[in-house]
This record gives sequence, C-alpha cells and structure tokens, in this order.
Amino acid sequence: MTDKGFRSIGRHEPRREDARLLTGRGRFIDDIAVPAALHACFVRSPHAHARIASIDTAAARDMPGVVAVYTGRDIAPHTTRHRMAPPIVGLQPMESDTLPIDKVRFQGDPVACVIATDRYLAEDAAERVAVEYEVLPAVATIAQALAPDAPRVDDAVPGNLLSHQHAAYGDVDGAMRGARRIVESSFSMQRQTHLPIETRGCIASWDAGRQQLLFQVGTQVPHPYRTTLAGRLRLSESQVTVVSPDVGGGFGQKIALYREELTVAVAAMQLERPVRWREDRMENLLASSQAREDQCRTRVAVDAQGRILALELEILEDFGAYSFYPGNYLARVVAMIITGPYRIANYRYDVKVVLSNKVGNGPMRAPMAITSWLMDGTIDNVARELGLDPVAVRRLNMLQPRDYPYTMATGEVLADITPRETLEGVLAAIGYDAFRQRQAQARRRGEVLGLGICTVVESTTYGSKFYKAAGIAGSGHEAAWVRIEPSGVVNASVGLGATGQGYETALSQAVAEGLGVPSACVKIHLGHTDIAPYGMGSRGARGGTAGGGTLYLCAQDARRTVLAIAAHRLQVPLDAVRMHDGRVQQHAQGAWQDAGLALADIARIAYLDPLALPAGVSPGLEFHKTYEPPPMTYSNSSHACIVRLDVATGAVQIERYVAAEDCGTVLSPVVVEGQQHGAIAMGLSGSLMEHVAYDPDTGQNLSGSLADYLVATAHEIPRIELIPMHTPNRATPAGIKGMAEGGVMGAIGALMNAVNDALAPFGVRADSQPLSPTYLRSLLRGKQATESKQ
Repeated sequence: MTDKGFRSIGRHEPRREDARLLTGRGRFIDDIAVPAALHACFVRSPHAHARIASIDTAAARDMPGVVAVYTGRDIAPHTTRHRMAPPIVGLQPMESDTLPIDKVRFQGDPVACVIATDRYLAEDAAERVAVEYEVLPAVATIAQALAPDAPRVDDAVPGNLLSHQHAAYGDVDGAMRGARRIVESSFSMQRQTHLPIETRGCIASWDAGRQQLLFQVGTQVPHPYRTTLAGRLRLSESQVTVVSPDVGGGFGQKIALYREELTVAVAAMQLERPVRWREDRMENLLASSQAREDQCRTRVAVDAQGRILALELEILEDFGAYSFYPGNYLARVVAMIITGPYRIANYRYDVKVVLSNKVGNGPMRAPMAITSWLMDGTIDNVARELGLDPVAVRRLNMLQPRDYPYTMATGEVLADITPRETLEGVLAAIGYDAFRQRQAQARRRGEVLGLGICTVVESTTYGSKFYKAAGIAGSGHEAAWVRIEPSGVVNASVGLGATGQGYETALSQAVAEGLGVPSACVKIHLGHTDIAPYGMGSRGARGGTAGGGTLYLCAQDARRTVLAIAAHRLQVPLDAVRMHDGRVQQHAQGAWQDAGLALADIARIAYLDPLALPAGVSPGLEFHKTYEPPPMTYSNSSHACIVRLDVATGAVQIERYVAAEDCGTVLSPVVVEGQQHGAIAMGLSGSLMEHVAYDPDTGQNLSGSLADYLVATAHEIPRIELIPMHTPNRATPAGIKGMAEGGVMGAIGALMNAVNDALAPFGVRADSQPLSPTYLRSLLRGKQATESKQ
C-alpha cells in the first residue's frame, strides 16, 4: 500500500526521537529534577508465603533523614482496595490491599515503605524495619496449586483456581472417532519477565493549595492509569495529572497501577512533599510483573494425508499471587485464535488459570506468544507421526485466498491476511528443498541441522466488540486531536503512551499524509493527560491501527476544512483545490498549479480574519476525532529458522533466520523494521535463555540477578532477513494492520520447530523452554541418530 498514492506514509525517514535519545538528551524519570523531593524504599518479604505477625518500624523512624515509615495498615485508610472482578463466567473475583496487612504472597511482596531525604538513607533505614513472619507452605508449581490439599494463595479463592473456562465448536467427538490417527503433543513455556532497560519509577507531587496531584511515571496507558490512580485515592480525575516522559521500554510491564506507585502517591499527599521512587534491577526481577508460564496439550484428529479433522486444546497457566488483570484474559486469547491460518471446524478448549506464590502475571509483548508454536508444532508432530513432509501438511490445511473472509470456529473473523503467500515467500527465500538435501548430507558427516517453519496470524488491534464478547471491561477506541497554529505549524496528539516504539516518527507521517503537509512540520504530543485526548494507550500492536489511524482520519478532517477555506478564498469549486506539501494547489487548464496560498495563509484567515471564512466554518483550526476499530484486526507473517545443534554439548547455534511479513500499510519503514527485529530477538531470547525460576519447595526466586536471569545478546541473535509482503486492510484507515508482537510468536515457533527437526533422528522432542544446553543434553543422553526417523 505504501506505493499507492501516499506521499508521507511509507517514506523512509529517520526516527526523529533518536537525536535526543542517542545523545543523552532524553528526559526519563530520573532526569527530572524536583527540589526537596523525598525518596521511597520498600521493605520486601523474604518469604514466598507467610502471615505477618508484627511490624516494628521504631528503629527505622529514629534514623537520621527518615521522614516517615508506612505499613499496610497506615496506607489502607487513604486508598480503596484493589478489586478485579469482571462479570466473566468461570472467573473468581480477587481483592487486595495496597500493601499487605495480614500475609505476604511472594518473595519480594512489599510490606512497608520508608521515606527519607535521600535514597541511601531510605535503603539503610529499610533494613531496620523488623518484620516477624509466620511462614506458610508455598505454592510454587501448577501441580501444587491444583492439589486437593494445597494451601490457599488467596484465602477467598478456593482451590487456587482463579479461572476455568471451556467451550466446544462443531462435532469434536465425532471427528475424533472417525480419524485415521489422533496425535497428542505437549508444550511448556517457562515463566519470563519483561526486563525493560528502565525499571519502574515515579515522582508524586501534591499541591495542597490546589488539591492537585502531579504524578510523573513511565506508563503505556496514561489516561486509564490516571482513572485508576484517582479512583484508588478517592480523588476526581480533574485532581490528577499523569505525565509520562521518555520511557525506557515497557513491553506490557508498565500498564497497571502498581502498589508501590500508589503508596508513593499517598506518601506525597500525607507529607505534602514530593516523593520519588526508582526500583533497582533486583527489585525489578523479584517484584515486577512477570508473564508466560503455560503448560499446554493438544490432541488433533487427522486423516491419512494429515488433514486436520478436529483439535482439542488444554491450557494450564500460572498467574502468580495477585490479579492486576482479569485472570482469564491472557490464556483465553490463545484459545480463541489458536487455529490461525488453518481450516479447523471442530474445536474445543479447556483453560485453567491458577494462583501461586509468585509475582502476579501480566501481558508481556505477545501475551499469546505460545499460540503459533502450539499450532505449527502440532502440525510438525502430525507430519512426523505420519511420515509426511511438514510443509505439505501445512499447505493441505492452510486456508486459500478465496476462503477469506473466514470465520474461525470460535467466531473470530479473518480478513485481508495473506498467510499462504508469506509461507511460500519464506520457503522460497530459505530454499526449502535445497536445505533438505544439505541437511541429509550434513547428517552423513555427523553434523546436525534443523529447519523450523512457523506461520503467524497476529491479533494486533482489539476493538470494543471483542472485549465485550470476551466479557472484559474496557474499550478499544482511540482519540486524537490535530491543531494547525496561526503560523501554519501542526500540533497533534493521541492517547497512546510511548515507550520507545518511534511513535513521534510514524504518527507524524500519518498526520502529514492526512493533512497534505511535510511530516517535518508536524509535532506529536504524547503522555500528558492534560494535553492528550483520553485514549486507551499502548498495548498489543494497536499503536499503528488505532493511534495512527485515528490521527490520519482527524488530519483528513482538518484538510477538508483547510480546502474549504482555500476554495472560498480563490472563488473556485472545492474539487478544484488540493493540499500538496503544505501548499494549496488549484486545478486549472488540465493541470495542478500552485495557487499562491500556503497552509500558514489559510491559518491566518481562520484565526485572525474570521469574517473571511465561508459560511458554516468556525474560527480556528482545531479538530478532534475518536475512532472505533473493527472487532479485531489481524496481520500475518511466516518465519523460517535454520539451527545447528552440537550433540555433545547441547548448544544451539542459529545459522539463518528469515521472516516474510504482511502488516498492511506501513506508516514508517524504519519503525516497522525495528519492531520486527526487536520482536524476533525477544522471541529467540526467551526460547533460548530467559527463565524466572522458583524453588519448587520454598517458592524462593532463584533468578534475582542478570547473572541468573539470562538474556540473549548480539552474539546469540543472528542476522535477521526480512521480506516485506504487505497488503492493505480494507476496513481500517489507510489500510493499516499493525504489527509488533508477531515476531515474538514466530520466533518461538520457528526456533522450537527447528530444534525438534534437528532432534528428530534421535527420536526425542523438546516440548519445554528454555532450550538450555543442559535440557537438550538430558534429551540426547544415550540416544543415537537413525536415518529412519523423520
């Protein structure tokens, strides 16, 4: 779509944020100077599960520089309790205090907050807070959580079963009875965390005279965050301003209002002094939101050719100790979209979400990350058991272009996607047949290679209709404004929260396209709730479709008014004028010619000469727009990964990685390519290394430093080859589809499938992550490769 008439959209323009960010001129929370600000430090539980017998703060309060020490009982009168209880069948309500009063639920749970004149004094004083605990048995695994005699993580949730939902579509049992074979597969994804380069932090400033709270925090959702913060503090939203400056990454971790942030706000209001807080890396690893940890099983009925007749899915998810999001949300999305690009009419799922004595879960870039591995991994197993080529099985089951729009078994509608095309594109790029020959030759030399393919259908933008159908409170709409100033410069804003995505670049191109001006004259304003319109923020991959789409539509409204004024001024019909690079052009004598009017000329008329405006046009040039996207917007991609496996050590080396993607109209090629690289790297890193490990007996976090929680570096991430195969969406502004998470999904599936392809001659399969050398050696120990195994 980028070559079909667009001038600004799709142009290769440098990221405008980079000049300040790469030269150290960014403005993050710690760069904001607040005179006389106090510092907060939290006292955290050393136990995974324990009753709080007593808290003695006297010694800490008596230390020099300490201004206050707050416990859960001190904070409780000043805040409402957190309640997560959407009316969803099978979902249990949960409530919690701002800081625990009766018991702690994970190692790192905050039990007290010390406020001092500097951070070092606060940390020293925190060590003097004496907390007496009565240690309780910990629930550290899914099996332990579901045991009949399991301790309750939340006393109000029986059996630790936070959510249980199931559904069936078509005749699954009948298809299973008539199948040539039923293939069962298991998949296990380990617990991970977001690891933003900038950890959580905030500054709360209370103006007692105006009764106004200024809360500066890195957040992805400024307006919903403000709504929650005001409600928990019993303030009106007009009393709270949330400002999100430059943010060093979020990946889903910076959506919720966390208990530490709420406590800091209370302290600032009570002390009538600014209070700031920054967690250190250990706190981030111990106590910030975590994600993943799913155990899944598929049962698929197939005929002799590998055609899928029915699919059954079971998911068990460990949600941790607290519910900052609806407990069903993350796993249920997987269940609703798992069939992806494949024709599967008979389908049922059973999803259970349990509580444990771990950090509460939340969305992490691609909350549905396991989805494509589940589906394509299942197809690979079908091919292996039937002795078929895995690509042939994919082609047999994949939807044809003529099948769209296609209604999935769950009712989700797929439209304007091209998974078959991207699959063929990536197969051609990787040289599938030639690789199989090379793989066979390598095996004869004792070398072990594997090729994994994974096709992704990515749910990018969730509309309000989807949320309502899923029983989740919330909206999918977005809001924007565009204002042309009297000088002709353009200011614009949307309700997104930037955390490094390159919004200022991509969104300025959307506005420029809609208005007909150079993107250089557009300035995007984000993250300030008194300036930006009330929007739903940044989550999933909605920034382009919802955010960019709304700004594009709003800018088109502005262009129509500008042209109406220009046509009136020139005394010509409206269809005889157009905007081109910030100037009015007039169609005369069969050609477009400059009309002698710049946008600044039109703006001066609108603001300073209102009597010269045409009838029905009000003074000024300020425009507002809200946009409700379709129930769900999808993009798609196909990924191919070649690995070399060292049988002696279990080490995996990625030799080549190729991805073909269709993400619709591309606002900024620079931004999209960066998102693709980042998402793929994140998926590979998670599959290879990352693991938040807990001791199964005590619930102690065993990965509290970056020496234990390993992350892939440039050494492990291969060169990533990208093949753009974009086609527009016909239901969204400018044909935008969005993207940002599909790379995570595809990388997980492609890498896991590649390793299992390499393992196939040994008769073993890796069904768990991470793919550590220790794990792979445990599979290979005592095994010999045989040519007969596929």
